[in-house]
Amino acid sequence: MELLEDSIVPEHARDIKAEAREFAREHIEPNAQEHFQAGTYPEEILEAGQKANLVAQDIPEEWGGRGLDLPQLLALTEEFYRADAGIALTLQLASFGCEITYKYGTDEQCEEYIRPVAEGTQRSGLAVSEPETGSDLAGMQTTAEKDGDEYVLNGEKYWIGNGVEADWVTVYARTGEDEDNRYGNHSMFIVPTDTDGYEAEHIPEKMAMRASKQAHIEFDDCRIPESNLIGHEGAGFMMLAEFFNHGRIIVSGHSLGLAAAAIEETWAFVHDREEFGRTINEFQAVQHGLSDMLIEFERARALTWRACEKVETGEHAGYWAALSKTNATEAATAVSEQGMQFHGGRSVLDERRIARVFRDARIPVIYEGANEIQRNLIYGQAP
Repeated sequence: MELLEDSIVPEHARDIKAEAREFAREHIEPNAQEHFQAGTYPEEILEAGQKANLVAQDIPEEWGGRGLDLPQLLALTEEFYRADAGIALTLQLASFGCEITYKYGTDEQCEEYIRPVAEGTQRSGLAVSEPETGSDLAGMQTTAEKDGDEYVLNGEKYWIGNGVEADWVTVYARTGEDEDNRYGNHSMFIVPTDTDGYEAEHIPEKMAMRASKQAHIEFDDCRIPESNLIGHEGAGFMMLAEFFNHGRIIVSGHSLGLAAAAIEETWAFVHDREEFGRTINEFQAVQHGLSDMLIEFERARALTWRACEKVETGEHAGYWAALSKTNATEAATAVSEQGMQFHGGRSVLDERRIARVFRDARIPVIYEGANEIQRNLIYGQAP
């Protein structure tokens, strides 16, 4: 069973989808279970992805990338996450946050920081969430205070992909206290991870996406030059709002890949497993359950690709991004849970792919803005 077929994908994105599928089958799938169970960072797969020009390739050609657009990134994402979410997340986090610099930064910043990521000699990260604040972007408390021709950062960040592995991270920090303009109090900064006052450690082992590493970062009088400010002071919230619209489409792709994996795995299992003298796919209840899984998946995929077009053209982008992210992530959790049920007792074994998918599918419901926040956005931005 192959669910991620091409007909819904724009023609210009089909070649990159084929590249991603071939890479996933050669490099991700054969190593997925090993990295999941060991919780190890897939360094060799990341290097292979860089050599294959499938990592950090949304970066514009002028800075060394392929300039992949949103439909191309979504097509790639479906394939990677179908193979394994943890490894796929590591591959995508290698350039996380770069979009903010190449869209709003200076040529000098792009040459120094973006080009090395595109060429595979550096990795980036994005530091937004904090230990006590996740989805409230206007409530983040890490500060960046101006001191001469420098900014001094103090505070903490949490759940930061590549917080340890990255060469530099884009940091969202408070630069103002205007209560009448709470959306204009934050700014974005480039912070090299070897800067004095930057300390990061891996968060203890997670239940899912174990091949991807997240960090707890502490800033203690961490000084960076004024030239590391991206854009201008107070623009951070608006930069992130646009960034997350694109990101939520990609997260939808995370969940489409996971849902496809759950259905494919379950379909194969029920057609092979015998109970009461026949394979369990012959029972009507199982057939109905499989039908519901397909309905959930196809509905989510149709909405995601429609939303991708809307976000790409800037038509009510926040609304469509939130619709897509909420629907796709919840479809993946429902589909994987049904897959667990049909696998019976074997579903709880770590060695079973469905167990890995079930765990991994639970995570995208939370990141890039929890789905409760997405529902606020859907209601507030309904056209």
